[in-house]
Amino acid sequence: MTASPIPRLVDLDAHVVEPPDLWSSRLPARYRDQGPRIEHLPGGVPVLTGGTYREAPGTDGPDVAWWHYEDHYYSVKRLIAAAGYPADEITMTGITYDEMRPGCWRTPDRLADMDLNHVQAQMCFPNYPRFCGQLFLGGQDRELALLCVRAYNDWMVEEWCGTSGGRLIPLCLVPLWDAGLAAEEVRRNAARGVRAVAFSELPTYLGLPSIYSGYWEPLFEACEETGTVLSMHIGSGTKTPQASPDGPDAVASTIIFGNSVASMADWLFSGVLHRRPRLKLLFAEAQIGWIPYLLERIDDVWSTHRGWSGSQSLCPEPPSTYYHRQMFSCFFKDSVGVELLHRVGEDNVAFETDYPHQDGTWPHSRKAAEEQFGHLAPELVHKLARGNAIRLLDLDLPEDE
Repeated sequence: MTASPIPRLVDLDAHVVEPPDLWSSRLPARYRDQGPRIEHLPGGVPVLTGGTYREAPGTDGPDVAWWHYEDHYYSVKRLIAAAGYPADEITMTGITYDEMRPGCWRTPDRLADMDLNHVQAQMCFPNYPRFCGQLFLGGQDRELALLCVRAYNDWMVEEWCGTSGGRLIPLCLVPLWDAGLAAEEVRRNAARGVRAVAFSELPTYLGLPSIYSGYWEPLFEACEETGTVLSMHIGSGTKTPQASPDGPDAVASTIIFGNSVASMADWLFSGVLHRRPRLKLLFAEAQIGWIPYLLERIDDVWSTHRGWSGSQSLCPEPPSTYYHRQMFSCFFKDSVGVELLHRVGEDNVAFETDYPHQDGTWPHSRKAAEEQFGHLAPELVHKLARGNAIRLLDLDLPEDE
């Protein structure tokens, strides 16, 4: 069968390495010694625990770039700026900005790397603040934390995306510690064209109220009202699944999609999507091959165990109803999911690149797309490569040439 040509991609999951002056150039002067700023200090030995790093600067060796916020240190690592480096060199070793590809953090260079990768437009999740801004949730000074969230969003809208000619799609943060403030921030950014906001796939893992609690209703209302997509990156609950405490990190890396399974099941049973039929959810970097079984199982539980499990107490329709109407997932290495596309839902998925992370497909994303779904009918190829992403975020992009 002749492969269908892959149109230019609209990528809903890449990442940005925040530039060194993002906060120091935007925070009030009184906060510049407490807010996030880059310091060059000897590298340490980071330990990955439950999806977060424990680390501190070392005492000797070459200096690397460290983010310092209140009493928290975080080194900029090769692992998160892997584009252009072979797999054997991708470690958790600290680096400087001069040692990473400029497209990781500079808009003109990012656009050039997108051109190399057959990408027309791209939405970027954070790096240093974590995938939904969890860093600022742990801030001791709430006023400073709120200023940091707003400074990030201003940079995202005005500089990172605002200088891209519409090719970079803004994704903003919210103050996770206050649902009312979060709703205000959604509306503030929606008024200037933002269509997506980062949220935790499992807020209870962050010590926050569940989506069942009613606590988040102001945020959900603001998102539904403004058409803002709640975007949940894998790992945004911080805690990762681990089968054995002495197992290698490779185990957690393999089974981390389990968090997305848990999150999707929560949303489908929560009743939120029944009450808010125009609220849209995006699961980023979750892959899609697991979704058909979850939908089969969740509908069976909804029906078979209705007498004792509470399966129908909050969602009066089969849970898969809400999935097909309101949920979208991104994939970039999932031939199994493509084989099951008729059950995943051809309107519910989008291809992504994960630039500049090691797991991503840059600069060969077009080839990866061809290998995974280039054999499908042209209209399906278009949906996966760009059409579904454009429809989800209501993007105004010229059709691929």
